[in-house]
Amino acid sequence: MPRYEYRCRSCGTTFELSRPMAESSAPAECPAGHDDTVKLLSTVAVGGTAAGSAATAPRPAAGGGGCCGGGCCG
Repeated sequence: MPRYEYRCRSCGTTFELSRPMAESSAPAECPAGHDDTVKLLSTVAVGGTAAGSAATAPRPAAGGGGCCGGGCCG
């Protein structure tokens, strides 16, 4: 079940709730009992490495091609 993060406008407490996606925009009560809360925009953090990540991807050869390193500029 997804977790959603909320902030209470009355006391400033930030808290999380696990609830179905269908209820993600339903009002949430803060742990202190206030009902003036707002759902925060959360980002997804993904850890680990992938086989083709930037750290392990082959680097292009230096020089060659174009005016920024090629032979067209005098």
